[in-house]
Amino acid sequence: MCAECHSTDLKRNYDVATQRYHTTFSEIDVSCEACHGPASLHVEMARSHSLFWDRKRGYALADLKTADTKPQLETCAPCHSRRGVLDAAMQPGAEYTDHYSLELLRPDTYHDDGQIKDEVYVYGSFLQSKMYHKGIRCTDCHDPHSLQLKHPGNETCTSCHQHAPGKYDVPSHHHHAVGSEGAKCVNCHMPHTTYMAIDARRDHSLRVPRPDLSVELGTPNACSSCHVEDQRELLDPAVSEELDLYQDWLQAAEQGNEEVAEAIRMTDQWCDDACEKWYGEARLQPSHYGEVLANLRAGDRSAVKDALRLIAGSSTPGTESLTPMIARATALEELVQSGHRDAAVAAQRLIDENKESPGAVPPVLLATAARAVGVLGAGGAIAPKDIVKLLLPLSKDSSRLVRSEAARGILTGGAYPQVTGSKRRELDKVLADAEEEYMVADDRANSHMGWAMISEQRGQWADAVRAYSNAMRVEPQTTGPRSNLATLLDRIRSVADQDPAAAKVLATVGGSEGMAGVQNQIDQLRRDELPLLARDAKLAPGLADVQYRYGLALYLSGDSEGAQKYLKRAVELAPHVEAFGVALRALQQQMNSP
Repeated sequence: MCAECHSTDLKRNYDVATQRYHTTFSEIDVSCEACHGPASLHVEMARSHSLFWDRKRGYALADLKTADTKPQLETCAPCHSRRGVLDAAMQPGAEYTDHYSLELLRPDTYHDDGQIKDEVYVYGSFLQSKMYHKGIRCTDCHDPHSLQLKHPGNETCTSCHQHAPGKYDVPSHHHHAVGSEGAKCVNCHMPHTTYMAIDARRDHSLRVPRPDLSVELGTPNACSSCHVEDQRELLDPAVSEELDLYQDWLQAAEQGNEEVAEAIRMTDQWCDDACEKWYGEARLQPSHYGEVLANLRAGDRSAVKDALRLIAGSSTPGTESLTPMIARATALEELVQSGHRDAAVAAQRLIDENKESPGAVPPVLLATAARAVGVLGAGGAIAPKDIVKLLLPLSKDSSRLVRSEAARGILTGGAYPQVTGSKRRELDKVLADAEEEYMVADDRANSHMGWAMISEQRGQWADAVRAYSNAMRVEPQTTGPRSNLATLLDRIRSVADQDPAAAKVLATVGGSEGMAGVQNQIDQLRRDELPLLARDAKLAPGLADVQYRYGLALYLSGDSEGAQKYLKRAVELAPHVEAFGVALRALQQQMNSP
């Protein structure tokens, strides 16, 4: 997983059958070609001893210094983003979304306002920044060869921010003593979070500190990251010893330590009051997408209208930047996950907007809309014929990410049978590409599970069974493939009388025992899955999905009391997720009936 970015031209070459690697690479470290692309022609031209480089081919390398910042940013992004891989053969200068799927602002990796929480590798943060929208690129601040900043200290910022003399790098702006930590631009506008105990990663959303949002939403802010230390003496010494970094304070509060949470609240309020005193009427407090995301995640249905405006890309006149695309996509994803049918309207509007003006909707946002249509269609919010009408044209989009999500959306929404003839053949070609996407990481169970689910949705029973089996073989201790395979075998059994392919699969699974053998296999799969789900539920008591899955597994094993306990826990953790409440009520009704 690390070698992909820390070496050059890595080929994993994993063999699923033998579970062995035959990995190759060009260089053990990050070499010139990792960023500049294949260089054999460049070397040949350099050795020609010509006075000039080729006027048509330039240096025969990827051009990363164009007026458009996109080629450079998207050359750095693969290793500096948290993403899924669509195609591992990206060359420098190519389109990011033809090869990668950017992870959105998930609540386990970003705080509600988009500040970094888990390691997200910079790109997702930078996309939120005003500097990104103003055309700043990586090499404006960083030397890509020495890996150092281009200027020392605050000069990295003031080399560009040359406004009226003394506007920023003075106490009247930052209100701290010259030369102190509080006078450093990065400490206020790029606070860091430390990973692996040694890597202090700075947040590249380059934002103005907002302690007012911290008071309102409970999000972090750069001011409190230092000043929370003022509260340390009020804490129990045993608690204080565990809090080395600001992120430790945040984590303790998130895990329910009310003493620490109160100390953070007091600090946030103090910092907010100080900012009000310092800046007064000139203080900038524009509405922020973090408010929308936080309210959605809290189950506030009144936030839906705000979310729809955010998704549409609206922003309050006079605010400092455009609405970040990644925030718009995240708001749509949150609406879908919460089961809001309004998400269908938002997704259709984005798709229609792109149809009227191709390229108007960024690929990541358009792909999110396509995924939303599929998920909402599965829930009955969009009819199959409408899913096909919306997504089939997108399966021919110029972006591989959009094509892939559109094709999978048709499957997820149950609209695949609606596509026939030549259109079905074209769709199947896109889905064949999807198999390649999954198999890029064929040493991971999730990849095989993803392909198994696509095969299952297409009625390709043997392929689905094989893929679930591969998932168990590759990562025996992972949860999911056994439950899914047991459910699949149940489904195959229900259609075996009408589907010869299904009957053939059952004959293979059941062997000489026939249907009894199939049932034994189903029962064994579910028994084997239970301890793995129990392990996960214990390790992740705060993840609603994990508690929900364990509750369902207990129900299928016949333990209704245990199932009720974990389904209740899921509802408590995520009261806005309708599916959790429906399952709990159905179970309780069954338990209370004669």
